[in-house]
Amino acid sequence: MTATVPNGLAPKAPNPAPWVELQQSLPSRVAMISPFVDQLMQFLKVFIGKCDGAADSVLDIEISLREALGNAMIHGNHENPVKKVHIAARCSMNGEVSITVQDEGEGFDDAALPDPTDPRRQLLTRGRGLYLIRALMDEVSFEQNGTLVRFKKRAPIPKV
Repeated sequence: MTATVPNGLAPKAPNPAPWVELQQSLPSRVAMISPFVDQLMQFLKVFIGKCDGAADSVLDIEISLREALGNAMIHGNHENPVKKVHIAARCSMNGEVSITVQDEGEGFDDAALPDPTDPRRQLLTRGRGLYLIRALMDEVSFEQNGTLVRFKKRAPIPKV
């Protein structure tokens, strides 16, 4: 992982606390998701682990990151290994985490997606990823025609 960030990937409105940022580009191979997320979460736990509620925050971030990467690779890049998924993760020293995931696909309109809580859709095995990200993270936004998703988890209360 490197510390450089391509244009557009840097999280917006940086936290005033000192921070560290990592950037990585992955080929669109679903098998790459777990090893990457496992490694990144180990790194983030160093900063988040000192706060109350850290376990919940870590799990929320991990689930959201897995969903965003899966969506980018499968739906955005159609699992074309030539196309990349670009990730930037910023963690402030107070435990706040901001992540951007960008694919090289055509994009989508998040407002046009069906509601996964609709009773007619509840038994479907797909279509809940963005719903989960929105439920688990404190802020979520879609940019660049839906090819870039930003999500943030605010810092849990520091342990005293």
